[in-house]
Amino acid sequence: MHDPETIHDDAPATNTSGNRPFEDILNARIGRRMVLGGTLAGAIGTLFVSPASAASRAVAAGAKNQSGRPSPRPLVGFEPIPLNFSGQAVVSPDYTIEVLVPWGTPLSSGTPDFSWPVSSAADQSDQVGIGHDGMWFFPLDHKSNDHGVLVMNHEFGTNGHVFGQALPSSAEQVAVSQAAHGCSAIEIMRDNSGTWQVVPSDRSRRITVNTPVEFSGPVAGSPLIENAAGNEFQGTLNNCANGYTPWGTYLTCEENFNGYFGTEEAGWVGNDAQQRYGFSTTGFDYGWHLYDPRFDLSNPDYANQGNRFGWVVEIDPNRPDRKPVKRTALGRVKHEGAATTVGRGGRVVVYMGDDERFDYIYKFVSARNYKSMIAKGQSPLDHGTLYVARFNEDGSGDWLELSLNNPDVAAVFSSMDEVLTFARMAADAAGATPMDRPEWTTVAPNGDVYCTLTNNTRRTEADAANPQAPNPDGHIIRWRDSDRHVGTSFEWDIFILASSTTNTDYGFGSPDGLWADPDGRVFIETDGTQPQGANDQMLVADPSTGEIRRLFSGPKGCEVTGIAVTPDRRTMFLNIQHPGNGDPELTLFPFLGDPVPRDSTIVLQRKDGGIIGS
Repeated sequence: MHDPETIHDDAPATNTSGNRPFEDILNARIGRRMVLGGTLAGAIGTLFVSPASAASRAVAAGAKNQSGRPSPRPLVGFEPIPLNFSGQAVVSPDYTIEVLVPWGTPLSSGTPDFSWPVSSAADQSDQVGIGHDGMWFFPLDHKSNDHGVLVMNHEFGTNGHVFGQALPSSAEQVAVSQAAHGCSAIEIMRDNSGTWQVVPSDRSRRITVNTPVEFSGPVAGSPLIENAAGNEFQGTLNNCANGYTPWGTYLTCEENFNGYFGTEEAGWVGNDAQQRYGFSTTGFDYGWHLYDPRFDLSNPDYANQGNRFGWVVEIDPNRPDRKPVKRTALGRVKHEGAATTVGRGGRVVVYMGDDERFDYIYKFVSARNYKSMIAKGQSPLDHGTLYVARFNEDGSGDWLELSLNNPDVAAVFSSMDEVLTFARMAADAAGATPMDRPEWTTVAPNGDVYCTLTNNTRRTEADAANPQAPNPDGHIIRWRDSDRHVGTSFEWDIFILASSTTNTDYGFGSPDGLWADPDGRVFIETDGTQPQGANDQMLVADPSTGEIRRLFSGPKGCEVTGIAVTPDRRTMFLNIQHPGNGDPELTLFPFLGDPVPRDSTIVLQRKDGGIIGS
């Protein structure tokens, strides 16, 4: 999602493991133009060469394939839009747009409407936060398409965005900033006119860095998350992408948590683990440490505070009385998302990216059938095995176990709470493949797993056989696990290189948000440099034909992110994060008469009432 290193681009890479770079492996694969046979769809080759080629257009038009059988029916049929450079959001003429729950929307009837600069932490604590990101829609009333709880992440909002100063000058301003982060659970309903409205409800609530939380799994009770101050477990922050479980709960993922810590102590240097997770004296200049001792890296009473963040957090949208739970068996990294699926034997599988240059892709497999575990009062996310991916040159891959059963991990760590709290370092020891900022993951209905690799401008040694060093545009990788997601091997190839789209009608860069729908469409959202300096966008790909079309583009300076749908998939919610990068000279989206632009949710529908993306 939002990349703080585009602001702090001089920050050193934190992975110094020396594991074989993915660029070496990728270039070897690309050099041979290898396509997996039988395991992944042959469309990989089409997408790599040119999805808009005459051949792919013929397939999209219904031509017969090489076997003589009719080609698959195309999944993408809307009229695409051109690149957008304006301060407005633009969608295909086949669709309608509606704005919903902009930053500052009150959740209760007694809470004031949005005003800027935000001056009251109490008000912001009962208003929709800033930095709209990953989300999901949980229907009420028997899978209703018109009434549900929208649970949403609030990834980031700088002090300048929130209250107009570079650094806070009081504890109240820090409290305002803290209240703007976290998550929102918002009960919403479509009224008789077809417009979505916030419904006053006990289900609606804010979860911030000051909300009581629980730890569960192998790290619960560990001294690694205890402080001398004895302060209670509180909060979640820098909530980026997300997931949702088969049992109806929401997973929010803590990403760049290190940026909220700092210290005034001259010459402070973090230990090896703190350096591996990117802690520094200034962080991302939030200045929370100036007024909240929990975030002061040099305060010995809160020495383990940083270890309390970087987890996947489970939230029950229908039980506001339940504390959010940090599921430690999934490991502590800079989580970008947590895509869940049900694998062989009914075991829950969670795919996760660690969003930093040269970091890794992870998988968690529950110990047993998830339904039987729940029946016994066990969380499927507390008991299982965490793995990290190694991509091999021949198109195969291995899931390396991150436990004391792995001799390479056991040589460095002596307990599972250490392995999971310092999962990055365990993955270093296991020999995982460093990747180019792994972001969202998604699982397609045929079992293929996709992961966006947004970019890596720090790749080196470009040559004819190494066309993406550096890699400013990013790419999407795809693999198929053995044994229906629960095996320890996989086969992989490249789904698409963003650089190959630059001169096409559907050109894009920096892929980020990602979702494969039940029909197999792949929705791709972007966060970063686009062709010709255009605005960020959302595209829809049909892997069976190789066709890609641009469905939506956000206003200038924003990130397009967050994907959620109603059960019938005829309504889609997506998010506009930091429109104009907070600069009213670039845009005042969503044009509600405010002096600053506001992060907002967009509601998309086809004018003919059809499936989104079709």
